[in-house]
Amino acid sequence: MTSTSEDSYRKLASATLNRLVSQLDALSLRLGEAFEVELGNDILTVEFPDGVRFVVNSHRAAQQIWMAANTSAWHFNPAADGAWVCSKSGETLVAVLTKQLSDKLGAPIELG
Repeated sequence: MTSTSEDSYRKLASATLNRLVSQLDALSLRLGEAFEVELGNDILTVEFPDGVRFVVNSHRAAQQIWMAANTSAWHFNPAADGAWVCSKSGETLVAVLTKQLSDKLGAPIELG
């Protein structure tokens, strides 16, 4: 993990979570409100009509973004290019979230 100051980490994580909220809100609207998106206290929750939830949150102590979806969990480290990269697989947060959403919705989706 790249070491970064607490303030730099907080700003980067907050900007990422806010950008994801905007992208997810727009996606849900395009899909006829297929899910609800909420952000509070650095915790982004995506809730589907069947009660399934995806959670993406800022973990300040570890200076990572953590994600839980479909009985799996990932830890993402900040990269020099502004992406968040999974510590185990090397995948980006956006790539993992996109794949999990596509699997849940049963159709390929794109964020952005």
